[in-house]
Amino acid sequence: MKIAVSAESTIDCPKELLEEYDIRTLPYTVILGNTEAQDGVITPEKIFEFVKTTNILPKTSAINEEQYGAFFKDLLKDYDAVVHFTLSKEISSAYSHAVEASKKLKNVYVISSDSLSTGIALLAIKARELDREGKSLETIVKTCSELTSKVSASFILDKLDYLHKGGRCSGIALLGANLFSIKPQIVLSNGKMIVGKKFLGKWDKLIGKYCEETLKNANGYDLSHAFITYTTASPECAMVARKALEEKGFKNIHETHAGATITSHCGPNTLGILFIKA
Repeated sequence: MKIAVSAESTIDCPKELLEEYDIRTLPYTVILGNTEAQDGVITPEKIFEFVKTTNILPKTSAINEEQYGAFFKDLLKDYDAVVHFTLSKEISSAYSHAVEASKKLKNVYVISSDSLSTGIALLAIKARELDREGKSLETIVKTCSELTSKVSASFILDKLDYLHKGGRCSGIALLGANLFSIKPQIVLSNGKMIVGKKFLGKWDKLIGKYCEETLKNANGYDLSHAFITYTTASPECAMVARKALEEKGFKNIHETHAGATITSHCGPNTLGILFIKA
């Protein structure tokens, strides 16, 4: 059986990685004032400039049921079945729309990643690897569905400004964070974005502490893949994260830029390490 593995553009994977693992994507639409652009095409720099100029965050247009249906039908022309991973159902209507579309078709399986960004990529890559190992469709769906709770997805933020603009952070919290140089960790927990550990100091000096804390709390890892994903980060910061992952023995460490979803919520100087816990 020929199986398609797919996700939305919130997977935040570069073209080369999507091609390597034959992962198909469906783009969100990002709205910057009167301008619309596809997620995956728009750059973090364009978002930063828009927010700086207008003082408002971009909006994303949810993929509707008809768009999912057309996407799945197109995939079924070349594949016998589709395994599709959505942005967490707790933060987007993507999952419910995709499920409704799948009900009208055969052999389309929709899984809420309960994650975002390259947390989704980890699951999609695992699905393709299982497929290449000759595992059945049922095994792939079951295994990946169970793995959603084991994806460690988190980011450390330099500023709370974007979260404040998006209504996810109070003015008092913003003021306190700025006054005391608090750098929060944003964690995906049960599919929702919550505040994790709070770090004190300069953002670029805290990457190592953030990585140490995140990896320490994992209690074991699937060492096959890990991601370093950021909106903006210096080569030195990315290297600190890479060395932390290398020391734990991760075999494939992928460095990627965050797409419009993470960028719109978190702003510049946001970096995360993402992996699957054992």
